[in-house]
Amino acid sequence: MKTLKIAIQKSGRLNEKSVELLKNCGLNFENYKSSLISPVSNFPLEILFLRDDDIPEYVQDGIADLGIVGENVIQETEVEVSYLQRLGFGKCSLKIAVPNNTSIESVTDLNGRSIATTYPAILSKYLKNLNINAEIRTISGSVEISPGLGLSDAICDLVSTGGTLKSNGLRPFADVMSSEAVMIGRPGSENDDLIQELIQRIQSVLRAKETKYVVLNAERANLPKILELLPGVKSPSVVPLAEQDWVAVHTVIPERDFWSRISQLKQAGAQGIVVMPIEKIIL
Repeated sequence: MKTLKIAIQKSGRLNEKSVELLKNCGLNFENYKSSLISPVSNFPLEILFLRDDDIPEYVQDGIADLGIVGENVIQETEVEVSYLQRLGFGKCSLKIAVPNNTSIESVTDLNGRSIATTYPAILSKYLKNLNINAEIRTISGSVEISPGLGLSDAICDLVSTGGTLKSNGLRPFADVMSSEAVMIGRPGSENDDLIQELIQRIQSVLRAKETKYVVLNAERANLPKILELLPGVKSPSVVPLAEQDWVAVHTVIPERDFWSRISQLKQAGAQGIVVMPIEKIIL
């Protein structure tokens, strides 16, 4: 059997979440903190630990079959890869930010100004679409200090919480793109059975994170109203209890739906509501 190769970040904000995801998929591997390659003992897979910027090109060129990387990196490197799965972590935004005391008040005010960034390709497309003629200054790291040093009028950088911008006297000004970690594959990977098997494992873990297993007790007379509020993966399971005319209802629902309906469930007669985490959901 062939062995797949998946490239993930060696260090940085996506590393721990990527490792956690793969381990939650039942993959056994070690030495991921000290080695550039880590074989998986219970699945035909090798994990490559690379720099962010290298991952898309490794996948495009077929050196790696799969990769986990931020969308921002894919857009900046302009590679040809297949998007296989959004992963729900590493969420951030690429924003243009300006000093708090600037006279820049609208996007058109960027005309004739200079913008420092580590994402010149993405920024260039964004400005071109808006017919903005600004000078792009490519800087590696510490972009936030550029306006304070007189190197630029604005910056374009990734923003998660905005704390770094605030501490450097900057305010977010315009959204360029949103980004999160995604699973990418070499062209044609959608038709690879082994890759699809791994994707199915990942999807089962992701579904479980977004859902809860709910058990509640209710009088049978209240069951119709309760079932209307609990659309499960298929439909809730109803189990008779020892006490006559009482039942237990078991279901799996998105957590966001449960919390928005909990008061309605109680009003409908639900009692003893128990909410439990789920490890995997396989459809």
